[in-house]
Amino acid sequence: MSFNKEKRRLKIRKNIRSKLSGTNDKPRVSIFKSNKGIYSQIIDDNLGLTLVSCSSNEIGKFGQNNIANSKEVGVKLAKKATKKGISKVIFDRSGYLYHGKIKSFADGAREGGLIF
Repeated sequence: MSFNKEKRRLKIRKNIRSKLSGTNDKPRVSIFKSNKGIYSQIIDDNLGLTLVSCSSNEIGKFGQNNIANSKEVGVKLAKKATKKGISKVIFDRSGYLYHGKIKSFADGAREGGLIF
């Protein structure tokens, strides 16, 4: 069952990525969640560079993947991005439903100062 779920998510992700691309002006916020943590990065696809990254490891709560921690990771990523002068981004949900942990991450990132 989980294999089919993952295959479905990757198919959706591929479709989303065909339409989204991060630029210098508006880099892409990519997100990945596992059973133990949540990981995010801000990527400039033109240069192929990760500009800023953050994960649940950095907030000291690896292994406790829940909605509150996802929001903290979003806020921390936004604060790191604003220090580097990044304010406008494109949100790439990576095939996950915009619900639960992904939604709380996005809310945290908006709260921290990112615009998308």
